[in-house]
Amino acid sequence: MKKTVHVVGAIIENEKNEIFCALRSPEMSLANYWEFPGGKIEVGETPEQALKREIQEEFTCTIRVGEKVEDTTYEYERVIVRLETYKAKLVDGQPNALEHSATEWVSRDKLTQLNFAPADIPAVEKISKEEK
Repeated sequence: MKKTVHVVGAIIENEKNEIFCALRSPEMSLANYWEFPGGKIEVGETPEQALKREIQEEFTCTIRVGEKVEDTTYEYERVIVRLETYKAKLVDGQPNALEHSATEWVSRDKLTQLNFAPADIPAVEKISKEEK
């Protein structure tokens, strides 16, 4: 049986209504896919707590987590991923990628042009249609 992994992703928006996207490095699973940054929920954490911790660890900045956008389960070749995505705002610092090979602030109308990991796509489609 495949393992299920429960992860969270942050849809971080700046004052120009651009969304922060991160490119997974060649060393990571799902290499070279774009994603909304985040990570695994540890035992005893809420999704919001996990998201704040992961963004702090991977990007050395602090976010405030807002409303939930999407809850998607996607079956990859080796693992089943349940991804909950939340809107977020930076409250301290600017994202500084420690593990990802690239990051970019992307306008909503350009999001669908990036090669996102499959589990992220429902959230991408949802927020790319939002009016700002």
